[in-house]
Amino acid sequence: MPYVRTAEGQLKRKSLSVQDVVNKIKSEDIRFIDLQFTDVPGKLQHVTVPSHTIDADAWTNGIPKLDGSSIRGFTGISESDMLLKPDPNTFVVIPWSDPSKKYARVLCSINWGMGHPVHKGGPLAKDPRGIAQKAEEFLKESGYGYSIWGPELEFFVFDGVTWDVNTPAKGQSYSIRSKEAAWKPGGPATEQGCGKGGINVPIRHKEGYFPTTPQDTLMDFRNDAVAHMEDSFGIIVDAHHHEVATAGQCEINMMYDTLVNQADSAQSFKYVVKNVAHQKGMVATFMPKPLVGDNGSGMHCHQSIWKDGKNTFYDETDEHSELSQTARYYIGGIMAHTRALACIVAPTTNSYKRLVPGFEAPIYIAWSRSNRSANVRVPINIKGKEVAKRIEFRCPDTTANPYLAFPAMLCAGLDGIKNKIDCGNPVDENIYTLSEDRKRELNIKSLPRDLAEAADALESDHDFLKPVFDGDLLETILEFARDAHFDVASRTHPHEFQLYFDV
Repeated sequence: MPYVRTAEGQLKRKSLSVQDVVNKIKSEDIRFIDLQFTDVPGKLQHVTVPSHTIDADAWTNGIPKLDGSSIRGFTGISESDMLLKPDPNTFVVIPWSDPSKKYARVLCSINWGMGHPVHKGGPLAKDPRGIAQKAEEFLKESGYGYSIWGPELEFFVFDGVTWDVNTPAKGQSYSIRSKEAAWKPGGPATEQGCGKGGINVPIRHKEGYFPTTPQDTLMDFRNDAVAHMEDSFGIIVDAHHHEVATAGQCEINMMYDTLVNQADSAQSFKYVVKNVAHQKGMVATFMPKPLVGDNGSGMHCHQSIWKDGKNTFYDETDEHSELSQTARYYIGGIMAHTRALACIVAPTTNSYKRLVPGFEAPIYIAWSRSNRSANVRVPINIKGKEVAKRIEFRCPDTTANPYLAFPAMLCAGLDGIKNKIDCGNPVDENIYTLSEDRKRELNIKSLPRDLAEAADALESDHDFLKPVFDGDLLETILEFARDAHFDVASRTHPHEFQLYFDV
């Protein structure tokens, strides 16, 4: 895979033109093209076509292979004909495809059908990837060049998971199997029991951070995933490791990139991880809190804004954290809109089972340097390096749609800059241990307690999103959130029998 190094020192994949892709299809005898796109909740979707069906016109005008009414959040049945517009720069030959029926994938944006009486082939305003593209345009209109993003995607890899919710009146259950799990000591994780052989030393709850092999059973899995990311998908990886939780929690760190490119990479990241796990007889999940009593999976988002080749967040004269006033206003916008952002960056009911005390999750709205109890952190492990200066927003998790989450954060930050929103003084002490009186004194507020509260916050505070987010899209996000909250809140939980059965 050919790479280039940017002016900021970043290693990234070379751009691909339409002609590059056409040549590659011929030279590598690509039989099929997988057209991939993302629905509003963030799930990757696809339709596959023989490569001979894609001509030069398809790259310009799009491919008429989508019923938008069948995709969550797109449109109604009365105006369902849509176009998939492939981006040649996302073309990847899938490394695990059968050589005799080799296929490639390309990510697509969504356009209306050419015959639509109003939109006439124009972009679908509710297309998540289109939102990310619009956010980059809005940033330039605001007087800046581009933004840089570095999300940290955490996830679990299990040996198997089963659940039964089909007859909720009768009962509901789930079961997780992992050879690393604290509840399966000394042997292989089977549905029946531990078995024999002592193939692994289990990882205790909250003690999964950085153990070496053989306790870390997933190093080879992560190596394989990273190899595919770097060799085929153009995703440069900084590091990978086991995360804090037992039972297979992992993290793979991508190198930073611009907004749309990084959102594309985040979706490709999930695609690779899930497929590599499947090939190894395991299953990967980006669900934030699959385990009770252990750390959940987040997607801490590092971000900065650049103008004329300079990082606007960097100020070498700032003694506290080398942070500019622009960055402080950006933080002020993030903090002011955190509760509304939660509905987009932590968009599932399960997200709020992660955002609870005791598991290193950011539940308080504050900023700090090198302090992971605040929801906005300024890393200071490197000093005097402009390219490394950024802020880290710790609330997002890996159920967030990156095409929506990154633009939402950018809009909040830009609103802070535009309106000079004061972020206040940094809180450089452990917020988890502060008394309620001390938190009130420091004006530290909390994140929403559940998805319904997050939806209420977004409904009352969304004007900052209007330059980028379509009003109908915001309504759809709110509808999905409220429906999911009701669906879970209205079901009897197994633990309620433990609490209340004998009352």
